Amino acid sequence: MLAQRIEALREQGIHTVMATFTDLHGVPKGKLVPLDALPDAVATGAGFAGPSIWGTGLPRMGARGEYHGRVVPESLRPLPWLPGVAHAVCDGFAGGQPLDTCSRQMLRRQLVRLRERGWTFHVGIEPEFFLLRRGADGRWGVADGEDRLGKPSYDLKAMVRNHGFLDDMRRHLGALGFELQQMDHEDATGQYEINYRFDEALAAADRYQLFKLTAHAVAQQHGQVFSCMPKPLAGAPGSGLHFHLSLTDADGKPVMADAGGPMGLSATGLRFAAGLLEHGDALAALCAPTVNSYKRLAVSESASGTTWSPVWKAAGDNNRTCLVRTVAGRIEWRLPDPSCNVYAALAATLAAGLDGIDRELPAPEAVDADLYQRHAAGETLPPRLPRDLHEALAALRSDAILRDDLGEAFCEQFLALKRAEWDAYAQQVSDWELARYADGF
Repeated sequence: MLAQRIEALREQGIHTVMATFTDLHGVPKGKLVPLDALPDAVATGAGFAGPSIWGTGLPRMGARGEYHGRVVPESLRPLPWLPGVAHAVCDGFAGGQPLDTCSRQMLRRQLVRLRERGWTFHVGIEPEFFLLRRGADGRWGVADGEDRLGKPSYDLKAMVRNHGFLDDMRRHLGALGFELQQMDHEDATGQYEINYRFDEALAAADRYQLFKLTAHAVAQQHGQVFSCMPKPLAGAPGSGLHFHLSLTDADGKPVMADAGGPMGLSATGLRFAAGLLEHGDALAALCAPTVNSYKRLAVSESASGTTWSPVWKAAGDNNRTCLVRTVAGRIEWRLPDPSCNVYAALAATLAAGLDGIDRELPAPEAVDADLYQRHAAGETLPPRLPRDLHEALAALRSDAILRDDLGEAFCEQFLALKRAEWDAYAQQVSDWELARYADGF
């Protein structure tokens, strides 16, 4: 079978495989492997120095000092933007065993729990992103200098100006098997969203990583930078990476949906939602994992008049001011942003939802009000998410259930790297601080 796949690739002019894995920060990494060496990359794995990769926790010597990325053969597909090269996804191994700090392996482990119940986890991922450019002064700004509207959502003029990027994305994603649904200008200047069809969870995560690789390459070809920074512009909305979640049983029937149930959910769906809210603080660390993430997750107005930031731990039917929004029998999980490791974020999301089901957590009460209006009026609000990365990391440290489900090895690596990130940030002095305090006392 593999020999036939190799021959088919060769007939398409492929001579090299880009064997990719994802580091703890969610960044695609890898190496180029000659097509003739693919059998070994499938059986043993492409070799990498383990300590050179963020978050593996591997030693500098011994049998487990080498990270092996084993190519998943069914993931092979020619890259339309890199002639002669095919892309492949890898699973992380060390010492011949699945690596417990590999985020893709972590998601696999959670999906095994579902298969034992006869369920399948479907995920639709909504990528929002900015197109940026660094100016001659070294400062970052929106790549399209004409994109200046106060309320730029769905701005067709900007889409025409950036049609080259968008159309190249359409062509390349189509060639890669994405079923595109729509493209639009989002609510901030320089911000776009590209939607495509949902998939089984592991395939959806793989597809999103391929989306990022493609977007980085296409943006560079157009003199722009594809940015997954959640909040690059002050006074404007940030980028989310919303997950649309659903479960089906062995017969393909919905497990979480019930048209006659509260918020369109079954009892199982309501317990899944309750698990997300129960573990929301700890999930913030994995779904919103950067210092900048919490600039997006803030109670603030924006130049366009809204922010869509899911600040409060609540659920509502088609209520975008809630952390959990239900729509058409699905759960839209609004916490993740594009700086997350998508495998880790999905694994944690699933683990939290299953905990809600297994412990039969009480169904969340549906919120049918605009929580931002309640906040402005000084009314009582649901509990809010952590205000910064430090608070979110503390929540993950103290969430024994989630850490046990995800695996202590990954959580320890994640917490160590993210604590260092917070400490580095805490030592910086910003322009805002200088402007406010330098001569203020």
